[in-house]
Amino acid sequence: MTHHSPLRRRLIAAALTIPALFAVTPKPALAAQSGARKVADRVCDYKWRESTHQLKQLISCSAKRWDSPGGATKALSVAQCESGFNPDAYNPSGYAGVFQHAVRYWPGRADKWGFPEYGVFNGRANIIVAVRMAHAYGWGAWGCA
Repeated sequence: MTHHSPLRRRLIAAALTIPALFAVTPKPALAAQSGARKVADRVCDYKWRESTHQLKQLISCSAKRWDSPGGATKALSVAQCESGFNPDAYNPSGYAGVFQHAVRYWPGRADKWGFPEYGVFNGRANIIVAVRMAHAYGWGAWGCA
């Protein structure tokens, strides 16, 4: 067995440790970072901009797809109360869209629930994010629930 001086042992340990500190690690995929995969365009693909009927169809489809508490009836009731089914609704207190999401929380919610590139006034994103949140936590976050 070879005996090395304390200084030499430290130098050997440093030589073995330093490369590990600078090792390149792959960046996690976007889906892993955001907590949810992006929602595919074909899921509940209704032309929500064309009519209130199409918007209601989107809400009903989303509520069924993500099994929201109270189903489509509850989701439609909350949307009616919050915005009157208006995707452009805005409350000066800082709430916007069909389900009146708090604008300051929207980026995190959109990212977490599958719409990282969409704004709060996108009806499809606003609806599906709300329904997915309701599935996970209930409708308690909405004043009209």
